[in-house]
Amino acid sequence: MPLLNDLSDETDWVEPDDVPRSVVTYGFASDTFGDFELDPHHHAKSQLLLVQRGALSCEVAGGMWIVPPRSAIWIPGGAVHAMKVTGALEGYGAFVDPAAGVSLPATCSTVSVTPLLRELLIRSANLPLLYEEGGANSRLMTVLLDELAVAKAEDLHLPMPTDPRLRRIIDQMMAAPADRGTLEVWADKAALSTRTLERLVRRETGMSFGRWRQQFSVILSVKWLAGGASIQQVAADLGYESVPSFVTMFRKTLGTPPGRYMAERHSRRT
Repeated sequence: MPLLNDLSDETDWVEPDDVPRSVVTYGFASDTFGDFELDPHHHAKSQLLLVQRGALSCEVAGGMWIVPPRSAIWIPGGAVHAMKVTGALEGYGAFVDPAAGVSLPATCSTVSVTPLLRELLIRSANLPLLYEEGGANSRLMTVLLDELAVAKAEDLHLPMPTDPRLRRIIDQMMAAPADRGTLEVWADKAALSTRTLERLVRRETGMSFGRWRQQFSVILSVKWLAGGASIQQVAADLGYESVPSFVTMFRKTLGTPPGRYMAERHSRRT
């Protein structure tokens, strides 16, 4: 994905790996992107994407991550990833040279963004693309990296299997998330025994089928809520018989009810 330094002119797109700076930051807005998908690609530099408004999903080998408001995703350099955005999206990002000399995550993860990290991204995104090195701007980038190194990971990750039999099941689930079929029902659809399906899911994801299914529901619900859907609509679209049962599942997984979860993110966004 190229870097747009000036969102008003398409001729300003540049490839961040070609910018001779250890850290390159930028802003992005929905009026530029809208609904879009990025096919699998990679960068030499690691990438951080902070979402201020909206949500995006990112799939890397072995997993899918959802990034709601006030969160960011960290993608190590060289990791092949694909992204999908639906609706409005606004935020900031950074490309970091793996040789920057700081201890940063070696694997893809969703991280909670502190107010300081957010302000550092906003401030640095307003610097010239080729900012002067060796002075105040370089020190600003150093603080940004220090803050990123201590950012806390969030449980918004869905392990994705590679076994083709499981991927076919998951594709069906994603196409019809309201289908609350049991393990036995899905095993029958895949022409597998329940024991074989359970064993495959544990081997490929590290979770039981039920636990994976719950995480799948949480991931989708966070994405839809961030996109403006109501709790009632999300509960129905996920096939829950009642809103309270959906709220209970959400609270058990993320530690807070969905309404409060999204309210806290929007209240801290500004």
